[in-house]
Amino acid sequence: MASTETSTVKDGDAPAAKDGGGDLAGLEAGLDALDTVQSKRAPFRTTFMEKVFPPIVAVALVLIVWQVLVWAEVTDSYKLPAPSAVWDEVQEAWLEGTLLEYIWTSVSRGLLGFLMALVIGTPLGLLVARVKFVRAAIGPILSGLQSLPSVAWVPPAVLWLGLNDSMMYAVILLGAVPSIANGLVSGVDQVPPLFLRAGRTMGATGLRGTWHIVIPAALPGYLAGLKQGWAFSWRSLMAAEIIASSPDLGVGLGQLLENGRTANSMPMVFLAILLILIVGIAIDLLIFSPLERWVLRSRGLLVKS
Repeated sequence: MASTETSTVKDGDAPAAKDGGGDLAGLEAGLDALDTVQSKRAPFRTTFMEKVFPPIVAVALVLIVWQVLVWAEVTDSYKLPAPSAVWDEVQEAWLEGTLLEYIWTSVSRGLLGFLMALVIGTPLGLLVARVKFVRAAIGPILSGLQSLPSVAWVPPAVLWLGLNDSMMYAVILLGAVPSIANGLVSGVDQVPPLFLRAGRTMGATGLRGTWHIVIPAALPGYLAGLKQGWAFSWRSLMAAEIIASSPDLGVGLGQLLENGRTANSMPMVFLAILLILIVGIAIDLLIFSPLERWVLRSRGLLVKS
């Protein structure tokens, strides 16, 4: 009799067990689906309409408004040249072979100065973030240097180093290093303490903990500091090229801007401004935007399209 009841109970529990197993399997499948990154590439038309078409429309609207202002003669023609006049300046510089020279002179200086600032600012930021005495000593100084206009460093740099490339790099470093260091400090401050405790539990202390735990966890803040550091590098360089001019330095974009002002040539001034803007946008699109997408995707915050 007891065996019959036992078999009955077991038979009754079987469907329930099967149902429970099915629910669990469904739950696991759902979680796997949530974790799965959709790798299907978006159609070209969608990519074009979402990423390429809006900037084209914005540029076209700017050109239209610019041309309308010229036709309306809101000011003298030597103050506001037509887009065609600026285009003629572009063609002239291209035919003379100086257009790419202007760009390369400034871009090479800016990138090299930024790399030097990266090499200096990264260990400095880690030191400030991890050592309390160092943070108390130079943390406020870094914040003050970051808020100081980079153009203020040009006169003392000229007096200290003379009119040469060393002066240019000094101005870039003084403008970019504080931003990079402060960005890394901010990123380290936002690392959850649980990560640090887990790292210590697994033996990741000292330099190993910094390399495997702190820096990866601080990447978003560090990357923001790098972007700001590049912006400060580029602005510092332009200020140095505008103020300090010498035949030995060559003609960069800042010097081109100053030459246009000296010659009272607004087309040349507009050309320099447009080139400075284009270089800044290009560096962001080619370097920092892919880095941002990689960081976001590695944290599951961006779905690959």
